Amino acid sequence: MGLIFIIISISIVWVASLWKIFFSHSKSAFLNEGTPLHKKNVLLVVAHPDDESMFFSPTINYLTSKGHNLYLLCLSIGNADGMGSSRKDELFRACVVHKIQLQQVNVLDHPELQDGFGQVWNHGLVAQIIEEEVYSHVIDVIITFDSYGVSGHCNHGDVHYGVRKFLHDSSPGNIEAWELVSINIMRKYSGLFDIWMSNLDVMQHPSGVMHCLLNEHPLKSFQAMAEHSSQWALNRVSSDDGSDWSVLG
Repeated sequence: MGLIFIIISISIVWVASLWKIFFSHSKSAFLNEGTPLHKKNVLLVVAHPDDESMFFSPTINYLTSKGHNLYLLCLSIGNADGMGSSRKDELFRACVVHKIQLQQVNVLDHPELQDGFGQVWNHGLVAQIIEEEVYSHVIDVIITFDSYGVSGHCNHGDVHYGVRKFLHDSSPGNIEAWELVSINIMRKYSGLFDIWMSNLDVMQHPSGVMHCLLNEHPLKSFQAMAEHSSQWALNRVSSDDGSDWSVLG
């Protein structure tokens, strides 16, 4: 009897989680202070092609649906396995799915910013590149990884610290910066159930400091990630169904 009760309870929570993700609309005020909505120039900074779909897809869907002007800066072509050229092409195809204007996508192949767990990126160089993008496109908001970088990849962390260095040394002072919150491995692989923990996290922080964005277009996210066929072959993990955001100080 106890086992049946547990199975029924899990099934109910699973169905409720499924409903919340697929049929509930995000009520977050992320980048939406007051009305009418003020459209912002947003710079998403990632380390490798596929980061945008694997980790930031719910955020991209949210931003484009709200009419914000999204720029994407990818700091490498992801050439650790010698597939950089293919991965760059895959990124552009994924951006078409995400409805990101291709002229607003910048993919770098800098000799000092090469993909790899043994590759340490110069935070000053990353900050300099970000500064150029910010002033070139009159950026209002920067979005990137937190210090752990979701998957623990060192390049993700280097992007984070590069953004922080820019904010500390060169930011004009009116730039908002947000980081994607990394979660522990149990939550990461809990699937749909984590939506409740994400909402609880938001409730435990002061208003406006953290946001939970529901992925209102999960099929689009799947289609975008499917464009990164080389990474499916490498058995990488796809994006969560929600994104937790906290302000990057």
